[in-house]
Amino acid sequence: MAFDGLSDKLSAAFKRLRSKGKLNENDVKEAMREVRLALIEADVNYKVAKDFTARCTEKCVGEKVMESLTAAQMVIKIVRDELTELMGGETARIKTASKIPTVIMMCGLQGSGKTTHCAKLAKKLKSQGHRPMLVACDIYRPAAIDQLQVLGKQVGVPVFEKGTQKPEKTVVEAVHYARDYGNDFMIIDTAGRLHIDTELMQELKNITKTIEVNEILLVVDAMVGQDAVNIAKSFNDLLEINGVILTKLDGDTRGGAALSIRSVTGKPIKYVGVGEKPDDLEEFHPDRMASRILGMGDMLSLIEKVESDVDEKEALAAAKRLEENKFDMNDLLAQFQSIKKMGSLKSVLSMLPGMDKQLRDVDIDDRQILRIEAIIKSMTSKERSKPEIISASRKKRIAKGSGMSVEDVNKLLKQYEQMKKMFKQMNTKGGKRRMGRGLGMPGVIPPGMKF
Repeated sequence: MAFDGLSDKLSAAFKRLRSKGKLNENDVKEAMREVRLALIEADVNYKVAKDFTARCTEKCVGEKVMESLTAAQMVIKIVRDELTELMGGETARIKTASKIPTVIMMCGLQGSGKTTHCAKLAKKLKSQGHRPMLVACDIYRPAAIDQLQVLGKQVGVPVFEKGTQKPEKTVVEAVHYARDYGNDFMIIDTAGRLHIDTELMQELKNITKTIEVNEILLVVDAMVGQDAVNIAKSFNDLLEINGVILTKLDGDTRGGAALSIRSVTGKPIKYVGVGEKPDDLEEFHPDRMASRILGMGDMLSLIEKVESDVDEKEALAAAKRLEENKFDMNDLLAQFQSIKKMGSLKSVLSMLPGMDKQLRDVDIDDRQILRIEAIIKSMTSKERSKPEIISASRKKRIAKGSGMSVEDVNKLLKQYEQMKKMFKQMNTKGGKRRMGRGLGMPGVIPPGMKF
């Protein structure tokens, strides 16, 4: 994941601060020197890193901080606040038009994931109750229009295309279509190049002159490091973008682009791509990202993910069954299906405070959830509701039907019994509580459940 190296170095610097008790000015300056080096190693722009640590040092050496018994914690808070400000301070959202459609023009170089993120953004807007449409205006790259149509079908969003006619003409027709059919968002997939050139910029400018474009979003690959910042600056100088979508933030990138773009371009990061699935697009929250960088987790994003992906009625019904000690294999299956909706288990667990570092070198195989599903689905309805009736012969049949071994079936049944026992103990000890709005939260999975 992005920022792993930076998080480790910052944690080490702050650990040394905590061990000192009261701090003096030299302690703070030494810690800030380590912070500056960590930022530069994370590919943060040198001037940005230098200015950042200068601001932090100025605030940290105040009398109030130095004389505090919790000086180290106050220093960490100052760094967190400055990190938040460095990345934009507040969450930057899409500006909507006074009348439909709100027009979003996506631009970027080839290979940045522009077409894919057009579909991801459409899916995100659709999940928020909007009626977006995609507009194919990349008339040069082979199969670009076909790719957008395939992606549009995957996310359930219509695609407006007019072949290889001039993009300026296509967007005008698309606006009329959107108004006629009630599409409140129009996302334009434009042509990309291997590098920024006059022809590319002129085509994008022609679109903005032909129709009113409410948002120009630049799609940039986080893996290219400081080049991402340079690309963003070049596009902004020539086109005046409104914001950035930073892709591949889940990859092995040092994260410097995310920390530098706002300072260098003055433009906010609005979304980040965190995976390959259509749902793997998140709004960029500077305060939450700062917390994750400092190893504090991101509980707000986790709660939002649960609320959006877990059916509340089902969760409440499942919680009631837990309280009544009626938990069975159907509930276990529903739990894993809820977890699967939220993305990879490792990414979900990493949002919990302190878990990101612990999980870094742990190999969590999400296919294990599919194997558990296969075993449970190979059971009869009676076996799911009363697992205690599963005899040796039934285990053989279930193993054969699921393509797993009898040992795997035994292991699942044993873990089920452990879970049931745990829930019973929690109820008898007055531990009744809604665990993450029901069964959908990873916190419900007991330590014994293997992945």
